[in-house]
Amino acid sequence: MAVKESTSTVEDTSQETKNGKEKTLLVFDLFEEHYAIEVSKIKEIVRIPESITRVPNAPAYVCGVINLRGTVIPVMDIAVKMNRGKIERRGESRIVVIEEEDIVFGILVDSVREVRTVNVDQIESAESIDSVISKEYLQGIVRTKDGDLIVLLDVASIFDIRSYLE
Repeated sequence: MAVKESTSTVEDTSQETKNGKEKTLLVFDLFEEHYAIEVSKIKEIVRIPESITRVPNAPAYVCGVINLRGTVIPVMDIAVKMNRGKIERRGESRIVVIEEEDIVFGILVDSVREVRTVNVDQIESAESIDSVISKEYLQGIVRTKDGDLIVLLDVASIFDIRSYLE
């Protein structure tokens, strides 16, 4: 499955197989490390526009808002929120638009790598690794066949989405 950009959405292709349940993940880069979010939470991937409108008195991790086909979308710098610095916007940088608990927002990423399907048995507990990222922000870790680690993020926890619904 190819990563779709701009005017198209990314579809959830999680499925039950004879080997067990699988999850489909969007893998992206932040600071030369691989992170992932479940595809079912992703609405679309867009190029970063020329300008993002700043929001006065917003937290440091809020870059501002964009107008995406008539919808105002807040854009967050996930790296700032995770205390990893600030995303340097480059040609391959993207905004991943996420819908979590009926709240739509975008996150900046260095680049989008791939859509990957993994068996849930491949997802290890976040407790199994030593990370500078708070464990509450992680859903787990996937070790690839070539030895890479993919960190599966819990974006609802990172941006405290559930508190907006109470």
